[in-house]
Amino acid sequence: MEEMDAQGDNGHVTKRVTLPSGKTIEVVYFADEGFLPGPEAPVHVPAEEQQDLHTCVECDSELVYPVQWEEAGPENWSVLLHCPNCDVFREGVFTQENVELFDEELDRGADVLARDYKRLMRANMADEIDRFVGALDAGAILPEDF
Repeated sequence: MEEMDAQGDNGHVTKRVTLPSGKTIEVVYFADEGFLPGPEAPVHVPAEEQQDLHTCVECDSELVYPVQWEEAGPENWSVLLHCPNCDVFREGVFTQENVELFDEELDRGADVLARDYKRLMRANMADEIDRFVGALDAGAILPEDF
């Protein structure tokens, strides 16, 4: 999503862009640098149909992640996707809505990874404590060891 505000005699235009992550940035175009968007702006590629961007088109893995993205028109994003399972890279133009759904799926995946990491960390700590207690009980650890 974007908005454009003309700044009059200042010779620049400010464009607000909402990134897939939900953050909003402002892009400033300066007339004296020749960067003001105008009628000669390039024609934008239409967005692909709605799809699950986290799913690989080659191997159906659900581990696809974005490598790079940039605006591709007022409501679309050009996204380079990578599947770590089959090492396929794919670039496409997708709607803001499709990219937002992908971002939500990435957030869910990050939450699952964080939960699994914490569970693994607790299991490892419990195992270390059991081994330490066993060593204490066996008399393998003495006060001189500290």
